[in-house]
Amino acid sequence: MTNKPVSLTSKNHWAVAINNASNKFQLLDLLANGPVPPEFEELRGLQGALFSKLELVRFIDEEERHGAKTLTKDTPQSLKSMSTGEQKKALLKYILAADPDFIVLDNPFDNLDNESQAQLAKSLQEISKHTQLVQIISRKTDLLPFVTRFVTLDRAVLKTFGSISELEHFLATPSKPIFQENIPKPLNTDRFEDEVLIDLKNIAISYDGKPILKNINWKIRPGSFWQLVGKNGSGKTTLLSMITGENSKGYGQDLYIFGKKKGSGESIWDIKKRIGYFTPSMIDKFTGHHSAINMLISGLTDSVGLYLRPTEVQLQLAKEWLELINMWGLKDVYFHDLSMGQQRLLMTVRAMVKHPLLLILDEPTAGLDDKSAALFVALANKIAQESKTAIIFVSHRKEPGLRPQYVFQLEQTKHGSTGKIIKTSQNK
Repeated sequence: MTNKPVSLTSKNHWAVAINNASNKFQLLDLLANGPVPPEFEELRGLQGALFSKLELVRFIDEEERHGAKTLTKDTPQSLKSMSTGEQKKALLKYILAADPDFIVLDNPFDNLDNESQAQLAKSLQEISKHTQLVQIISRKTDLLPFVTRFVTLDRAVLKTFGSISELEHFLATPSKPIFQENIPKPLNTDRFEDEVLIDLKNIAISYDGKPILKNINWKIRPGSFWQLVGKNGSGKTTLLSMITGENSKGYGQDLYIFGKKKGSGESIWDIKKRIGYFTPSMIDKFTGHHSAINMLISGLTDSVGLYLRPTEVQLQLAKEWLELINMWGLKDVYFHDLSMGQQRLLMTVRAMVKHPLLLILDEPTAGLDDKSAALFVALANKIAQESKTAIIFVSHRKEPGLRPQYVFQLEQTKHGSTGKIIKTSQNK
């Protein structure tokens, strides 16, 4: 861990509550490079470290571009191939070896399963005895119990409170997120007459002799609403890549995608045009100056941004979707100027605008504040209720209010993860 002596006096630790309008990146820069804001005067002149997904992305990029195995020098495994839990363990080990005076924890529990969250919380409890911590937090339930200072960040304005109550109020969720309008109808209907969209029969996957999935049996029917869960490293990403047809290990197996066996002549494009997909990392690809309405319409043409003049019918459809998510007034705002929550709502309806046969939402609420996560969950429920699109919602978190009909749970064994189907109260 560290050779730093444990102080006999108690140390202060900060929780900084943020929402999707908060200028988090400016705060991270000030804590790292100065000048340290007055709310963190105790940290002035001290050496800090950042525990964040941003740092993991940087290390992964260095490893892939330059072969610099900074976090993985003691293992042949690449950082990118590790599960999120393994990546965060490697980053925390690296940070502690540097013996910083304080650590900034940027939503540390995001993308972690319950067991990994508990392990990390226990580690942070021990670290807090000798190192000051600044926890940046979007979700009320993630608050570390030993925090002594409470701060909110509203846009670029920091405000300190004497108790936890104001911080919790800042993070409070609305009682009932409501979308007033109905789900807009598609311009064209994708005709599919079979009873099963995706059929996996005894699927087994291994990499370099290491078993990942074992005897996976899963039928996804039109209009069904699934939540996919499993511990970090259980094979969720591998399973999704089988469903989207991107995994070459699907060849020669009993895998049927939209009625056709994998390898029977279908193209990846044939599959992808019938699937809507959103994961937060997709947002990084949209760096151009595209307005919100053009970004939405581009979902009809499967392009990154809109480069052709939209038709009146397309414009009307986009208006209906933007009105549904209460963003019609933001139609001309550049995508990168929207809040994180607004960007994700927009990207979800972009993935849904054609009413695909299957909509995959992969960790869509990671990093969102409680209010935006509640809106996102309400939108997913509404799509499930009012359309014929099947949904797979992937999340480590148990999102309040999410109403899937079924849960597909991956359970790890030494021979690979097996699948368990759980029928929820929504389907009883």
